[in-house]
Amino acid sequence: MGVKAQTVQAAQTAHMAADMNHFLLDLYRLSYERPLGEFQDAALRLVQQVLPFDSAAWGTAIEAGDGVTTHNIHLHRQPEEILSAYEQIRHLDTAAQAASRRPRSTLGIHARRWFASAEQAAVRDYGRRFQLANYFIASNLDTRANCFNWVTLYRHDEEQHCLEHECALLDTVSPHLMQALAINRLAHLERVNAEPRDNTGRAIADLRGVLHHADAAFCDLLRREWPAWRSGRLPDALMEHVRQGPSRWVGRNTVVSQREEHGLWFLDARERCPADNLTPRERLVVELVARGLSHKDIAQQLKRSPLTIRNQVRAVYEKLDVRNAASLIKALRAGN
Repeated sequence: MGVKAQTVQAAQTAHMAADMNHFLLDLYRLSYERPLGEFQDAALRLVQQVLPFDSAAWGTAIEAGDGVTTHNIHLHRQPEEILSAYEQIRHLDTAAQAASRRPRSTLGIHARRWFASAEQAAVRDYGRRFQLANYFIASNLDTRANCFNWVTLYRHDEEQHCLEHECALLDTVSPHLMQALAINRLAHLERVNAEPRDNTGRAIADLRGVLHHADAAFCDLLRREWPAWRSGRLPDALMEHVRQGPSRWVGRNTVVSQREEHGLWFLDARERCPADNLTPRERLVVELVARGLSHKDIAQQLKRSPLTIRNQVRAVYEKLDVRNAASLIKALRAGN
């Protein structure tokens, strides 16, 4: 290679490196600035500037005996029906299976050629229905949770093949996409817990119980309840409770509260405290006391006698071992 050619190649390499630096700076800026429900679309629009595609799906998956099971999926310019339709053909999806055989992989798929066998006719029909002519799959194994984080970029044009240098670009970019998504979720967790309390653990899990983040305090609190528990997934007993809908699980030693947002569970764990032993009726009464209402006012509001209210308040003071309203408020806050 001549000196001039080397100079041109060096300049092109420097330009590509500068473009990648700008891309990564913009991506991580979005991860902090965009709300949870907007980040993935914004990140995919950013990817589209360097790697053209028409639609996308982004989520996690687990290799099962009957194919790859996908969950916690964000769709970009694709209808929700693509998910239910996929369940009918996932056992035939050899592309997803190939992507899940290695800890990290990036594939370029020409659907008509890849799914050419007679038994894969249903996959070809699926691809035509949702215009999945060519697509990239990038996957990274999360060894802690034993699941794959993946993103698939679809091209609708039959002639717009996935080129080798484009696969190499996505292979470079995809780990940053996954990391930026994790940062965005943690930033959301920080925003909704603006005033964290001592001895409280936090976690983020998908609706199948796979943990995407769990701090040391959260793991420690769950092990107090389930000594044999290993991080990666929520304990079965806790997951069963969460699926039933109540916002708080109260165990022997640990209390876990959860809320669902955008296909994820955001969980807080803390030690069990005396306030957790109150009945719903007792808690209602003393919360009204904590707000400054008199026994008479509470009795009128709840349609009970003042004597009944007075007896309930006295019983709660004994349960919580408090003697005044200030101590009562402190004890109630510990149980929130």
